Amino acid sequence: MATDNIWQMLTDNVGTVVTVVSAIAAVIGALASRAETRKQRQLRTEQLRQTIDSSSLDWGNAAIDTLARAAMLARTRHFHGNEGSFQTAKAATLVNLTSLIDRGRMFFPNLQPDRHGLSKEGAYQGFRAPILDCLVWTYEEIYVLTREGGPTGENSASFIDDCRKLMVSELQAHLDPRRLNQVVGRYTAQDSKRQQQAISRAEELRAQLLTRRPGLSIDTWNRQPEQPETVP
Repeated sequence: MATDNIWQMLTDNVGTVVTVVSAIAAVIGALASRAETRKQRQLRTEQLRQTIDSSSLDWGNAAIDTLARAAMLARTRHFHGNEGSFQTAKAATLVNLTSLIDRGRMFFPNLQPDRHGLSKEGAYQGFRAPILDCLVWTYEEIYVLTREGGPTGENSASFIDDCRKLMVSELQAHLDPRRLNQVVGRYTAQDSKRQQQAISRAEELRAQLLTRRPGLSIDTWNRQPEQPETVP
């Protein structure tokens, strides 16, 4: 009898029952869709991370090669047969360094962009990341390098090697697998103590460069007339 009553009630309220069942199905479907959307978002984030890492590694490899070639240019400057040959090699190195510096800004944006250089273009506001300083200091060293005179080739090359070592360390920190879950702002979010150490080291190299190359105007393209190489 009770079963008949229940059946009769369901029959009399079939519209309501259908509505409730549909609502439950909709909720279940929404939850399943939400879970799937979350998985897809995580997958897209992971794919983006891998793309960024792959691109920044390609950039880093090119930068390492260029710094190694720059050091070799300094070491072998006296062996160029004539001034034209030396200037051609020097110009090619400077072009590569300039390109790498600006391409690197895609992966290593300036630090504290709201505190410095606000009158500059957006990508140049703030303080340059230490990993890019390494390339800038090398550019400045090569810019005033001459085929004869000044510091020995080994002296200039050793300075460039120091810049390369800091750059490699910074690139390794950027690609640290323990921090691969950070996609946006990964560089600026790194451990503040380690970052400060990198900034301090970049400043030490900058100070060395200014001592080695009197007359250079760092961080501006408006240089004083080119100075001959000088012994530290």
